[in-house]
Amino acid sequence: MKHYFLTLIALLPLLHFSQPNTDVFLFDLNTEKGGFELSNMKNISDNIGYDNQPSFMDNNTILFAGTRNGQTDIVKYTINYDSKIWINHTEEGSEYSPLKIPNQSAVSAIRLDKDGKQALYKYNLRNGESEVLVDDIIIGYHVWFNDNILVSAVLEYGGLSLFSTNFKEQKNYNLQDNIGRSLHKIPNSDLVSYISKENDSLWEIKSVNPVSGITKSITVTLPESEDMCWLPNGTILIGKDDVLYKYNPKTDVSWIEVASLKEYGITNITRLVVNSDTTKLALVDEIDKK
Repeated sequence: MKHYFLTLIALLPLLHFSQPNTDVFLFDLNTEKGGFELSNMKNISDNIGYDNQPSFMDNNTILFAGTRNGQTDIVKYTINYDSKIWINHTEEGSEYSPLKIPNQSAVSAIRLDKDGKQALYKYNLRNGESEVLVDDIIIGYHVWFNDNILVSAVLEYGGLSLFSTNFKEQKNYNLQDNIGRSLHKIPNSDLVSYISKENDSLWEIKSVNPVSGITKSITVTLPESEDMCWLPNGTILIGKDDVLYKYNPKTDVSWIEVASLKEYGITNITRLVVNSDTTKLALVDEIDKK
């Protein structure tokens, strides 16, 4: 794929690269008998600067973007050992939104170089070596549908558009314009969810089949909330301020409050993710700078 350089500096604020002081927090999660109980909060980044975009590599391992020496690199945190290691050290730029690549000992991440080039890279988990995956569209956020198809939010026309990339075909397909940053594989399905912002005042969670391009509406988001995740049982979890809400498309008619995190000092929930056995929840909150 060709090289593509980001020259429109005005696009940058759309991404996560305007860096607030954020941290990644981990909770034990108990959903037995239909409940939702959080306990044992731990700040696993515990770092001054931008620490964000957590994802579970497996039930015991979390990837996130962490700040060190004035730039952002990929961190791997092992829950059982409460240990962190840095996967890479890229002098040319910073990495964001790390995800495990299916069926590979590798991680994908957005890299923003100091010269303005922005591309999706692959990082070897054994030695940190990197190679370009996609650089002919400007990917801001992404999720793996399978090891051959990627779904992404691409910067164009001053906003984000929904794309799928087929690596075997070496082609990118535009599926919809005006979307949000939250992309997720829907459990037990051949679908990916995304946030449609076609209606500025009423954002929708929609599904897309990345192969056929067929989209369907699932529900509306909470007002101006777009960070969400799926539980393995098909329930959606979304945060607003200090409160978590759930919605199951099969059983619920509206969003239901399940937890307030005010007692933990968390006031602005953004990114959140749950592991595959529903025992851990990781989320991001902005730290008070006072």
